[in-house]
Amino acid sequence: MLLRRDPGETYRRVDFDARVRGASSLQLVVLCLEQAAGSIGRAIYAQDHSDNSAKSAALTRAVAALTALELGVDGSHPAGQPLMQIYQSARRAILDSALRFDGTKLEMIRIDLLDIREAMLQTAAG
Repeated sequence: MLLRRDPGETYRRVDFDARVRGASSLQLVVLCLEQAAGSIGRAIYAQDHSDNSAKSAALTRAVAALTALELGVDGSHPAGQPLMQIYQSARRAILDSALRFDGTKLEMIRIDLLDIREAMLQTAAG
């Protein structure tokens, strides 16, 4: 029997695995931010198209990416605690959206995560 797999999901997994190998700490954080934001965007799209399975999978990926980000926060860094609060609040909002979907709130979170990503890249570039 053939397994039914979403080709897009397979491509995302291969791309993710390739980017993780040999990545620096900053690159891993950027990747997790991209994964979280992209997954939120896919969840919003799935909700708009009444695809509960895809929405659930996307929300699960977003939570996993945020959990990885939380685990990597350096609490002694000045930005550590604010980032931890943002990640935890985002994770809670995503989990809440599994029961009561709030596309507007999720879109704001997605934009915030992309803004954090951009700020980290700009800081690293000097």
